Amino acid sequence: MMPTVVRQSAFYLLVTVIVVVAVFPFYYAVITSLKPGSALFDVSYWPRSITLSNYVAVLSRGAFLRNLGNSLLISTLVVMISLLLAITAAYALARVRFRGRGLLLLTILSVSMFPQIAVLAGLFELIRWFGVFNTPIALIFSYMIFTLPFTVWVLTTFMRELPIEIEEAAIVDGASSWVIVSQVFMPLMWPALVTTGLLAFIAAWNEFLFALTFTSSDSQRTVPVAIAMLSGDSQFEIPWGTIMAASVIVTLPLVVLVLIFQRRIISGLTAGGVKG
Repeated sequence: MMPTVVRQSAFYLLVTVIVVVAVFPFYYAVITSLKPGSALFDVSYWPRSITLSNYVAVLSRGAFLRNLGNSLLISTLVVMISLLLAITAAYALARVRFRGRGLLLLTILSVSMFPQIAVLAGLFELIRWFGVFNTPIALIFSYMIFTLPFTVWVLTTFMRELPIEIEEAAIVDGASSWVIVSQVFMPLMWPALVTTGLLAFIAAWNEFLFALTFTSSDSQRTVPVAIAMLSGDSQFEIPWGTIMAASVIVTLPLVVLVLIFQRRIISGLTAGGVKG
């Protein structure tokens, strides 16, 4: 067997490699966004001169702040609607006995397995038929396809592990199903709610294909599409500094949210994995 010191050294070396591989792209984007002019094309891992001109150029674009607001509004509404629908569906799937319950849960999960491109044409026809093309409603409706199945699955798994005695005591006290869900189960489900809500928010915030297809004006686009549409002073110029600055602005809030809620994310994802 390998000595303990060798195993620990190999473990920490592997962790270091994983951290470097995961963090380096974001670090390089940050230092690139701080480089001025021709320094963008110098391969260096520490900026020799620092400037905020790229950030000023991004924020001075009138549509970019509007795009940030669109992403924030759409992602927040997607999370709220997904959690509201998912927690009620999870209660039915976890606590109410009816024929085909397992098949229904697997069907809900299988919806998220379809690639976006496979449902794009059908969604486009629905959105055009409803008359919501180039509106936030189109993106909220389409984003529910990949956020709702995941939230239903996680919350159902979590709710199954809650003691049945709590629900029985609430029923004896005359509580309705909605009171049981909102006042009994929800306070106990914060780890799962934070996990699913944050992951749904990240998925909606980063989504590109639907946002590109279902919006046509700068004022209605979200930030991933806005970044892709950034252009230089001519058709031959790619504004890497501006693109990196915009990417950092968009990514930083997600990093902060994950760092703040990392413990709840882990506990929420592992909930129901081991039955006590």
